[in-house]
Amino acid sequence: MTIQRILCSAAVTALLLSACKLMPKEENKQTETTGSYPSFITQSNIYEVNVRQYTPEGTFKAFEAHLPRLKEMGVEILWFMPITPISEVDRKGKLGSYYAVQDYTAVNPEFGTLDDWKNLVNKAHELGFKVITDWVANHTGADNRWIKSNPDFFVKKADGTLAFAFDWSDTRDLNFANPLLHDSMINAMKYWLTETKIDGFRCDVAGEVPRSFWQHCIAELKKTKPDIFMLAEADVAWIHDAGFNASYGWDGFAKMKKVANGEASAKLLDTSLMKLEETFVPGAIKMYFTSNHDENSWNKADYATMPGAVHAPFAVLSQTWKNTLPLIYSGQEEPFLDSISFFYKDTIAFAKFERAAFYKTLLTLRKNNPALAVDASYQKLVSSNDDAVYSYLREKNGRKVFVVLNLSGAPQTVTIKGNFGGEADNIFAGKKEKLNDGQQFALAPWGYAVYSY
Repeated sequence: MTIQRILCSAAVTALLLSACKLMPKEENKQTETTGSYPSFITQSNIYEVNVRQYTPEGTFKAFEAHLPRLKEMGVEILWFMPITPISEVDRKGKLGSYYAVQDYTAVNPEFGTLDDWKNLVNKAHELGFKVITDWVANHTGADNRWIKSNPDFFVKKADGTLAFAFDWSDTRDLNFANPLLHDSMINAMKYWLTETKIDGFRCDVAGEVPRSFWQHCIAELKKTKPDIFMLAEADVAWIHDAGFNASYGWDGFAKMKKVANGEASAKLLDTSLMKLEETFVPGAIKMYFTSNHDENSWNKADYATMPGAVHAPFAVLSQTWKNTLPLIYSGQEEPFLDSISFFYKDTIAFAKFERAAFYKTLLTLRKNNPALAVDASYQKLVSSNDDAVYSYLREKNGRKVFVVLNLSGAPQTVTIKGNFGGEADNIFAGKKEKLNDGQQFALAPWGYAVYSY
């Protein structure tokens, strides 16, 4: 009997039991309390893996060779883009989109077998990594097996054909008004937790899936894995109330790009934190980044949005900012200065790893200094030129991290006010320095300094 049939058989019983049940109104009582998250993300980081493009082979087995290197760089959480089979109907390009899911409980043969995936997860765990995979709950591919087995799982247009959003013609929208869909989706997610021992999910377009589903889903998944990590591709406040541990820092990234391109002063970044404080639950964790698969493939990040030396201060910001759980995308450590194709084979050329030491310095600091924990305090500091220089102080358990960023293409000499005085390690200069409150700093264009106490 195939894995799919075994799962289907087990799922049918559960589905029949719940067929006539609606989502209970008191469901939100099962959600986690504000600030609750698995302890392993407290001072951690995320690395997004594009398996197809990572190696010439584009397989799980080929990627395994990179695990020791990523461990040495300081990576802790590996996020794998969807590993499920890709639909063939209405497929875009030669290979199709990872996000057009043909079968929620199978492995994309392009990448290898289920055993190959299990072996990769096991080896990653042995090295101390956590592993999460992309989950596409909003829509399926155009020939997903549910279209035949459960046609009422899908949204239909007036003419009876299945609907899809935007220009996503290779997908079909799911109908979350159907409670049986909820159970089937949750069962499929539990399968990956129990069968392959992954540690959580990054949920694609999570904000387009009903809040009631996520409340029920996350509560149920926690029964299987209490310390599950749930990351939402969304930048809306309710996503945290629904039970997600972290959400995308889209607003912060959009403002970083404006500053990087000279369209706004460094002060614009403060408005993003104001939005976070005013609309999100206290302590809401945000995943900040300078690139990801969408931004790289469609918007030329980071090689054009933050070109050359411009990248570094914003990478420092994403790694050290308030409430951040930072992301690095495949190839950024090289750096691979091109878009990585979405629908075709387009191998990342790894050779020099010119940013690897830079990232290792930041990731090591995050791991070793609790002042960069997601729950550490944050204080914006005032400089004599806040239009160009962005500075702040993080503190926790008597430890500090002091960050100074020149977010302009001109050299800056500024005086900074704040309680940052004392002996500190200048982590990029590799030396100790005596700092005085209110002292002057000279920064090169797009220059930066990070001090650890």
